[in-house]
Amino acid sequence: MTQLLPHPITGALFPSPVPPGTGWPGDPASTTTSVATTAAGVKRLAASSGDPAELAARISVCRACPRLVEWREQVAETKRAAYAHQPYWGRPVPAAGPADAPILIVGLAPAAHGANRTGRNFTGDRSGDWLYAALHRAGLASQPTSTHAGDGLTLRGVRIIAAVRCAPPQNKPTTIERQTCAPWLDADLAFSSPHVRSIMCLGQIGWDAAIAAVRHAGWDVPRPKPRFGHGARATLHTPDGRTVDLVGCYHVSQQNTFTGRLTESMLDEIVGSL
Repeated sequence: MTQLLPHPITGALFPSPVPPGTGWPGDPASTTTSVATTAAGVKRLAASSGDPAELAARISVCRACPRLVEWREQVAETKRAAYAHQPYWGRPVPAAGPADAPILIVGLAPAAHGANRTGRNFTGDRSGDWLYAALHRAGLASQPTSTHAGDGLTLRGVRIIAAVRCAPPQNKPTTIERQTCAPWLDADLAFSSPHVRSIMCLGQIGWDAAIAAVRHAGWDVPRPKPRFGHGARATLHTPDGRTVDLVGCYHVSQQNTFTGRLTESMLDEIVGSL
């Protein structure tokens, strides 16, 4: 028998992983949302999404990468002991924040017990504690914490996207998985493109994914390819003649924040420059 557990905010009961259209806060999908099961399906559904809401719904039910589907659902079923009393989202995680935001933040992938549990990017883990606190200090988030979908958080002028939408084992998606997921980022960028002025990339994978996406969109990228680094910058040119700043930032991973490779002041400096 499937175990139902209460959502930490609403108290509604859910299985893990959470089926689409069952009332999870912010779930963009329904029982009739189109599901991609292959790389070709991702391309087709990403390109044919009529608006950001439809795109988010399709992302949230994607099953195109068998290894990632198995892992994210296994984690959702077994859980971490600290969260054994909670249901896990256990699905791909769409972008967070308004589609017309002038700032995009591109990260790596959902954390197994963070966004894969809560259903929102950088939510429910230490990385999110750092990122949302910095966004709040800069006036870009309504509160300094992001604990779970439905906790009242709103983003102001910033949209957060992951290069890979499912939690990968050891936080390491394969090259094929990154390529399969790329059309979702391409489609997100297409909706955001008329509004964006800055793209903040968290880590090398976020940097590479963002550059690939803007190239797919026909943007002009400096050659040779700009190198990632904390504080690295490049000027991108859109087909309609605008310029967009590409900005590198060390990832807000525990490996970086615990060791002091990334400090609050370093993060604040990047966020404040966007």
